[in-house]
Amino acid sequence: MDLKQLRFLLALDETRHFGQAAARCHVTQPTLSMRLRSLEDELGLALVRRGQRFEGFTPEGNRILAWARTLLAAQDALLAEAAACRGQLVGTLRLGVVPLAGFDPMRLLRLFADTHPELRFQLFALSSEQILQRLTRNGLDLGLSYLDRLDPAAFEGLELAETRMGLLHHSGHFPIDQPRLSWDDLAGYPLGLLTGGMHFRQSIDHALRSRGLQPQLRLETDAVHQLLQAVDAGLCCAVMPLDSGLDELTQRLRLTPIAEAHTLAPLGLILRRGDPRSALADACFAEAHRLLQVQRI
Repeated sequence: MDLKQLRFLLALDETRHFGQAAARCHVTQPTLSMRLRSLEDELGLALVRRGQRFEGFTPEGNRILAWARTLLAAQDALLAEAAACRGQLVGTLRLGVVPLAGFDPMRLLRLFADTHPELRFQLFALSSEQILQRLTRNGLDLGLSYLDRLDPAAFEGLELAETRMGLLHHSGHFPIDQPRLSWDDLAGYPLGLLTGGMHFRQSIDHALRSRGLQPQLRLETDAVHQLLQAVDAGLCCAVMPLDSGLDELTQRLRLTPIAEAHTLAPLGLILRRGDPRSALADACFAEAHRLLQVQRI
C-alpha cells in the first residue's frame, strides 16, 4: 500500500466518477482502476461498487475512506508542521464556504497569500452542515459558515460579520432609485432565490413570513452562478448579501440595501478543536483573529 493509492480513493470519493478522478490525479483511467484493485487485493476487501460506471462504495469502503482521509491529512500536517518549524507556512489551505456568504472570502485569501506567498488554496462551496461534517473528518482546514449550530466543545468560531442583505438587480431592466428598500418593496419584483434548506434562503423566508409577505418567485436554483446569470439577463432580481463582492462582477448590476435584512446567525471562520489539526489551519485562524483585531478584514 502507498499513499498514492489512498489519494486515488479520495479523488474517486470527491468526483464520484472514474474518469474525473483519474484526470484529477493526472493518470489514465485504467491506471487508477488497476491501483484501486491492487489496494482491494492487499486489504482483502471490496471497496468500490462497480457496474457500467461508478456506483458508490461498499460499507467496508466507506470505513477505509475515513482512515484514508486521516492518514493523508496527517501526512499534509506533518509536512506543514516541518515547514512551520523552519519558519515557513506552506501547503494547501482547504476552505469550505457557504453559498452567498456575506463576507468576501477573497479578502481572507489575499491577506493569507500576501503574508505567506508559498500557500496554495482549495475552495469548496458547501452547505453549513457539509462544512461541519468535513471539518469533523478532517476534510477541510477551515470553514466560512454560520455560527448558530456550532458545538463549542468541537469547534472554535471567530465571528467575522453580520450578513446584511440587499436586492441585486439589472439597472436596465429594474431601475431602482431609492437608496434603501423595505421588505414590502420586494413584493413588486420577480425574485430568484436559492433552493430551500440553505441558511441564507431560510433567513429570507423567515423575514418574509414574519411580515406576512408572499414573494413573487420567478426562479429557484442551488447554484449561485445561475442566479447571477438570471439577474444579469433581467429575468429576476435576487436577495444577496452585502459586502460579498457579487455586485462588482459587472457594471450592469446594482445591489440596493434592504432595511432590517440580515441572516438569522452571524458568519464566522470555523476551526476544528480536535487532533490531528494542521499547523496551517492554526496559523491561518490565528492570522485572521489578529487581522480582525486591527480591522484589516
